[in-house]
Amino acid sequence: MPRRLRILTWHVHGNYLYNLTQVPHDFYLLTDPERTPGRVGRVGTLPWGPNVHEAPVEQVEDMDFDVVLYQHRVGWESDRLRWLSPAQQKLPRIYLEHDPPQQHPTNERHWVQDPGTLLVHCSHFNALMWDAGETPSRVIEHGVKPVAEARYVGDKPSGLVVINQLGKRGRRLGLDLYLGLRHDVPLTLAGMESETLPGGIGEVSQLELPQLMASHRFYFHPVRYTSLGLALIEAMMVGQPVIGLATTELATVIQSGDNGFIDNRPAALADAMRQLLREPELARSWGARGRQLAQQRFNIDRFVGDWLHALHEVTT
Repeated sequence: MPRRLRILTWHVHGNYLYNLTQVPHDFYLLTDPERTPGRVGRVGTLPWGPNVHEAPVEQVEDMDFDVVLYQHRVGWESDRLRWLSPAQQKLPRIYLEHDPPQQHPTNERHWVQDPGTLLVHCSHFNALMWDAGETPSRVIEHGVKPVAEARYVGDKPSGLVVINQLGKRGRRLGLDLYLGLRHDVPLTLAGMESETLPGGIGEVSQLELPQLMASHRFYFHPVRYTSLGLALIEAMMVGQPVIGLATTELATVIQSGDNGFIDNRPAALADAMRQLLREPELARSWGARGRQLAQQRFNIDRFVGDWLHALHEVTT
């Protein structure tokens, strides 16, 4: 039986962290009194397990860890120098990169340049686009453990979009596409600060989101350039059919006319949405095949196994 590891990390992406903590090790979240971004600890409505602990910044230097799992640039460039002891900085280390490069899609060198660090990407598209330089890297695709049981009904004749702060994040996340297509097709937007936009209903808790997905006819992913969204995978797990752009990793997930529809023409996306609104049985069949793919490709057991392997590799 592999030894149980003590892993220091950050709370950067709550849903990802919840899935990550299904790995049977102990996770310690760096936390400060101000609860600044990345140092917020066990917050939110997610059902954190007993293996998730907090590591106050004023105590962390005196705590024992086996691995440090960095998840954002501030943690790598600032927090580790400010809060971690010299010995802790030399511990086995992994940098989990959640996003594709933001400054240039193909020519950006990752800021982690360290042959002793393992750079983990969430999708093969992200790994392809980053220049990892001298840092060894690998891909661990998403895995999802649903936080609430829900099965697709699709009785609400509307599409659902789930994006936080879409108004601020603009074209990259598809603000213009969402607003434009709302003129042709009924769309609902959920997420932080979404109430400031037409069709926005505000933030929805992770425990309530699966039922919201199950009620809407389809899930619309207007994002031009990002990692593969966890909310999209969660929608597939429910059995909600997905319509989105034929970009990034989504092009390897959705096969048009089989388990959803992807295209780079807004008019074609609108046509597919209207078809699903007219034909609920088609929506149900696409969603069922999407759910089958998600259960095979993004199941939590595969995800846990991949992380166990990576953690074992860096600590032995």
